[in-house]
Amino acid sequence: MAQTEFDQSACDQLAQCVRDIEAETDAEIVIVVRARSGSYRHADYLTGALVAFVALLFLLFLPVEFHLYWIPLDVLLFFILGAYLSSRTSAIRRLMTTKKFRADAVREGAAAMFYEAGIANTENEMGVLIYLSLLERRLELIADRGVLKAAPPLEWNERLFELRQAGRRPQMKTLIESLRAMGELLAKVLPPTGENPNELPDMPRFDLK
Repeated sequence: MAQTEFDQSACDQLAQCVRDIEAETDAEIVIVVRARSGSYRHADYLTGALVAFVALLFLLFLPVEFHLYWIPLDVLLFFILGAYLSSRTSAIRRLMTTKKFRADAVREGAAAMFYEAGIANTENEMGVLIYLSLLERRLELIADRGVLKAAPPLEWNERLFELRQAGRRPQMKTLIESLRAMGELLAKVLPPTGENPNELPDMPRFDLK
């Protein structure tokens, strides 16, 4: 799903999905969607260096005479151009980084958000973070101890796999279907007791800059 598709309508759909799930369970769901989770400046610089190197080869071997004092300036300009294009293109940044780097960036971002958003501080340890990072095309789910104790490992891992698959090339319909499937499991293992207040906001958090 493109970043532009995460508009107010998408926000409202996800918020309604969270409200529907929480009406049937004591679990507290928080959804966070980010443009990216790590710093990709090194990928931009590497792209710039490669573009500059290719430009230098052309300048040196083209059958056209260039004044030598123009070559450093041309190489610098191509470096800046390559870095700029990379900074504006998620596909280039993915190409210039390893899968492990991207996975680690998303895991670290999700772990930080789990505490930053107060999910780790719910009264009965019922918080669940669903964290989607668009550049990395990766979804992470972090659940507090109360949820993990109640959920059967096999069914939990099946729902988690479905959510992560939905995060690889996220589309709103697939994402919501996977969320509702997770919600059905939570409703079965953690039905509402009427004693667990809504401690966390239902509205998803979008950080798409």
